[in-house]
Amino acid sequence: MNAATTSVTELANLKAKLKTTWMSGDFDKIAELIWDGGAEFIARLRLTPGVQVLDIACGTGNLSFPAARAGAVVTGVDIAPNLLETARARAKREGVQIRFDEGDAESLPYGDATFDEVVTMFGAMFAPQPQLVVKEMARVCRSGGRVAMANWTPSGFIGQMFKVTGSHVPPPPMPSPLLWGDEATVRERLKDHFAAPQLTRRMLRMDLPMSPPDAVEYFRTWYGPTHRAFTSLNDEKQAALRHDLDKLWTEHNLATDGTTSISAEYLEVTATRV
Repeated sequence: MNAATTSVTELANLKAKLKTTWMSGDFDKIAELIWDGGAEFIARLRLTPGVQVLDIACGTGNLSFPAARAGAVVTGVDIAPNLLETARARAKREGVQIRFDEGDAESLPYGDATFDEVVTMFGAMFAPQPQLVVKEMARVCRSGGRVAMANWTPSGFIGQMFKVTGSHVPPPPMPSPLLWGDEATVRERLKDHFAAPQLTRRMLRMDLPMSPPDAVEYFRTWYGPTHRAFTSLNDEKQAALRHDLDKLWTEHNLATDGTTSISAEYLEVTATRV
């Protein structure tokens, strides 16, 4: 944390606001856009059947489901109970065995060395105290196990979207989540608990059957951080934010047929628990 957020009360208030943010909108509508990226991420890990996997900040299960289908024994944990309800309903509907728990990435409700693999995709990066996230990932991961993260980069599309939003709405008093997409920062954060970090920049394609301005509206409606940003502003300031986001989405659109196709960069991180 920084000097702006130091007391227990301030931290509790910040976490409550973050929980409200991720419970707003409907992240499952956004998760659909990155579902294939989650499956590809898990496929690269080459999980072995029976391996114990923890999916931190699992949302509605973008990593949990492909991991379970690969034969892993999967537990997903998230702070947002509505997202967990969606994930449980999907697991029941599809006949997939996954345990989904409500919990905090900074204080995981599991014993030491419980898991062989600890994974997170665009999730743990948003916890306000990254040093605690690392300690908890290390605590629950067995020696010789692996952590695997997918984190948006500062220079990538989502990083730029956060920066545009942050120019209109002050970000919360915590280290920028985008620092998890900075290679030097990641190496420094992991060095005391994890060895042999492999950092790879990858691209994730998001295709939306709508124009860029409609894509902005889609995110405003369903993506918690964007939804909350808009609701915090008056009409005039909302119009200014929408103008800047429309411009960003239009400039980065790869489609030429009236739809929207965005290529968003993230940093893939894998490292071994020492």
